[in-house]
Amino acid sequence: MSDFDLASPDLPAALARLARDADPAEAPAMAAYHKAPRRYLGLPNPGIDAAVAEWRAALDVPGRVALAAGLWDSDIHEARIAAAKLLTQARLGADDPLVWAEFLRWAPMFDAWAISDHACKVGERRLAAEPSRLDVVEPWVTDPNPWVRRAALVVTLPWAKTTHPTPADRAARERILGWAETLVADRDWFTQKAIGTWLRSLSPRDPDRVIAFLDGPGRELKAFARKEAMRRLTGRGSDAGDQPPSLRPPR
Repeated sequence: MSDFDLASPDLPAALARLARDADPAEAPAMAAYHKAPRRYLGLPNPGIDAAVAEWRAALDVPGRVALAAGLWDSDIHEARIAAAKLLTQARLGADDPLVWAEFLRWAPMFDAWAISDHACKVGERRLAAEPSRLDVVEPWVTDPNPWVRRAALVVTLPWAKTTHPTPADRAARERILGWAETLVADRDWFTQKAIGTWLRSLSPRDPDRVIAFLDGPGRELKAFARKEAMRRLTGRGSDAGDQPPSLRPPR
């Protein structure tokens, strides 16, 4: 039996569902790993996935958006991850604007890599559904929030991974590479990592374009970001020292 009413999703029941399978003893390690000041339940991703699957079965899309908004606003780490997973869906039809609007509401609150990256999966699908929304994302490149600047590249990764790009896809790819060029001057580790990842993702599909970038504006990338970008071009992985100690995963 579902604990949810389609017209009024039960946020307390959803939070209790997440807490049910959590191990509070793991919460301190998670907090130390993610370094964002919020509550952590100690629930790994498989436990979040199980709860999200139940909610998807019980709720229509407007109900999912309503529940996701509540989960996000709880400011609990696992609840924010669950909110993103709940709204990550390729085809939404008439409900697409609801999900896009909720994603845009979250973006200014990005403050940690895991939550931002999961949320960007929501944005990826909505951008793919309506590429003109790149106009909305473009100002993120100069946003005061470094996590928002980084998200401009994370959310547009599908254009780096497209195997058979159309002329419109190629134009979008060049536009985003222009954003990456602007962000080269951003010395934040996570932004540099995002540039390297974008170029690495593109390299199997258009190695010449990646090399041209690295020979041009990419000369000013930090060394670890250049290595990341070249990983599939050279066949060598990044050095172990490329990750800061704060990114060593918890048990």
